[in-house]
Amino acid sequence: MRRSLPLLVAGLALTVSACASPVVVDAAPYAADPRCADVMLGIPDEVGGLVRQETSSQATAAYGNESRIIVRCGVEVPGPSDERCVAIDTPSASADWLVIEEDDVWRATAFGRDPAMEVVIPKVRADQAVGELLAQLNPSAMLADPNGLECR
Repeated sequence: MRRSLPLLVAGLALTVSACASPVVVDAAPYAADPRCADVMLGIPDEVGGLVRQETSSQATAAYGNESRIIVRCGVEVPGPSDERCVAIDTPSASADWLVIEEDDVWRATAFGRDPAMEVVIPKVRADQAVGELLAQLNPSAMLADPNGLECR
């Protein structure tokens, strides 16, 4: 009986983990763009200390269990804009982001890249540290093709 207890516990753990539902995230309009596959393969397993969760749609990622950070590839590629544009430089990559403040989230879209990546960050996660979180996603955003636009 002692030997079967660890097997029972391991079996229950597998059963419980298999029941976890993917996070429902709507796919972006151009998520089927084959270049989104490259971008999403570069997405880190952890952002802001939050572990990546399984999602329901292609070219999406979610981090955390509550107040999730959501990433989608294949959103509308932004053209020239009057929105706040932030250049985020890290040793591994430099990327430009259009950052829009909404009621309870920050919505950032990689600027000057095609396909475009969108990151939605709840303010409870990073009201003052949006740039730090985007810096962690810079390398994957840079996997998209440049389209010639830059922050000014």
